[in-house]
Amino acid sequence: MTGTLRPAHPAHPAETKRPGRWLALAVLVLAVLLVAVDATVLGLATPYISEDLAPTGTQLLWIGDVYSFVIAGLLISMGSLGDRVGRKRILLAGATAFGAVSVLNAYAATPELMIAARALLGVAGATLMPATLALIRNLFHDPRERSLAVGVWGAAASAGTAVGPVAGGLLLEHFWWGSVFLINLPVMALLVLVGSRLLPESRNPDPGPWDLLSVVLSLAGTVGVVYAVKETAAHGFAREALGTGLLGAAALLGFVRRQLALPVPLLDLRLFARRGFSGAVLADLLTVLGLSGLVFFLSQYLQLVQGRRPFEAGLAELPAAVGAVAAGLVAGRAARRFSVRAVVCGGLAAVGLALAALTVVDRSTGYPLLGTALLVVGVGAGFSFTVTADVILTSVPGERAGAASAVSETAYELGAALGIALLGSLVTGVYRDFTGPAGTPAEARESLGGAVEAAAGLPAHTSAALLDAARQSFVDGLALAAGVGAAVLLAAAVAAWFLLRGQRLEDGAERPRDVARE
Repeated sequence: MTGTLRPAHPAHPAETKRPGRWLALAVLVLAVLLVAVDATVLGLATPYISEDLAPTGTQLLWIGDVYSFVIAGLLISMGSLGDRVGRKRILLAGATAFGAVSVLNAYAATPELMIAARALLGVAGATLMPATLALIRNLFHDPRERSLAVGVWGAAASAGTAVGPVAGGLLLEHFWWGSVFLINLPVMALLVLVGSRLLPESRNPDPGPWDLLSVVLSLAGTVGVVYAVKETAAHGFAREALGTGLLGAAALLGFVRRQLALPVPLLDLRLFARRGFSGAVLADLLTVLGLSGLVFFLSQYLQLVQGRRPFEAGLAELPAAVGAVAAGLVAGRAARRFSVRAVVCGGLAAVGLALAALTVVDRSTGYPLLGTALLVVGVGAGFSFTVTADVILTSVPGERAGAASAVSETAYELGAALGIALLGSLVTGVYRDFTGPAGTPAEARESLGGAVEAAAGLPAHTSAALLDAARQSFVDGLALAAGVGAAVLLAAAVAAWFLLRGQRLEDGAERPRDVARE
């Protein structure tokens, strides 16, 4: 079956337009900014974290992707929990926890503590994104208004990716790296204070029990499988990784079987029988997977290879965010004028071609190529993500909005975790093979930041030779990751063309079906 579900009880748009909905949306935007800023400042701070905490290459990847591992494993559970206990309640609780754990991130003194802090941040972050999208679903019942609201939501996430590097760059030039996590605190405080007054509460009126065993199976399965992929990509096949992967696969199989057996599951797997829903979820997952290598290593390239200051590196990444904001605001209108699959596939193909252009990057690549490629990446991703989010939201009745939103966010975070694991390990593997001068310290092969630190204690000639070899090897790995990402995005565009055939965004208004109160 294709197309979106039609409302059982059509209503005139005036009957369902909630007063104060746009002001409430502004509050939800704060939560999106909170998560987006945190994700981007980490990449900018990575060279400083590497220098201060001296993590191994594997630990550095864990610092980057454990957040996505945990959040991907818990999103469905937290989205379903929000449907049950109230989306406003879980959003405000999650925002409070997010701010508190940000302090732990800022003052982490060892790589192990940093990894643990990032994992806890993932637990808090898993409550935020599904709740914001679900509340949008129940604030805006006119489909055209909802498309615009989803576009604003996506644009806010993109704006956060712009604010993060710029604000982080300013902080890193004047304070220690932990300060970039403390910028979460004022945003969190504003969200909690204003949101408690403006946001309506909404929940499923007949949610059924929250199944704890499903939660455990979902988390164990996701983390186990992604960990196995990450370790195999980095070190080849090993007994430990294989065993963990098999346990994770068994947990996911148990999760699927339990969802099919439960009268009210955490995740209604029947949704995936809808070609449009499956196509939108797959497009999101593959898009983020293909982009993750570029996103995670771009800040290191700009700072450690091209020698830009943190603030300058943050400004250099702005075109992607600007393009995504602009595209997100008009994506719904474009999808109605042309078609869902034309907009999504066109966006994915544009991102793929931009990544292909970055395969020619070298140590002295000028900014016109980088800036243009980043702008195209932003525009393409903005069109694709906004339309797929709208498709996913409108595929379910309002009372299941939290669970559906969680599926969308799970695809995003799982794609990020797999992308960093696969493409990140690819970059790291290529980097470690560089031929350095005699006496190259072992820590120089763990990360480019480690090489920069090690070179500072060597004679000038040896230091220059070490940095030259390390930077060239890093660039080679980045170019390879861009090529693989381009292939993934172009394949995703082809798949979406078939899976999204006949899919359209709604034009009429619908009556809310779940319980909502001021």
